[in-house]
Amino acid sequence: MTPPTLWLRRVKWGELTKTLTLHRMSSPKRYKNEKQFEHWFELETGSRIYWLEIPERLGWTARYIKEVDVEESTISFRQEIYDEKGVLREIHEKYPVDKGHQKIF
Repeated sequence: MTPPTLWLRRVKWGELTKTLTLHRMSSPKRYKNEKQFEHWFELETGSRIYWLEIPERLGWTARYIKEVDVEESTISFRQEIYDEKGVLREIHEKYPVDKGHQKIF
């Protein structure tokens, strides 16, 4: 049985724009993730991708991306750095293994 729909939310992630039907928060982890990250979308598997964009100096942007499974357990977490033109310049994978900053040329 599907939980009752509370509202619709439009999100944009890169070229993907999607209207999501959000349901009652089923866990404290989900509530915390939804409060901490500005944007998210749910995959067909029930897992979610959350992201938060923070403007940096000189017009660059840091995007923090967290991927979780159905139970809201973290699968991966990374930071992406975009220049003032929106071009991806660095990726820093932080979880499950911290790989450090990797420059994109």
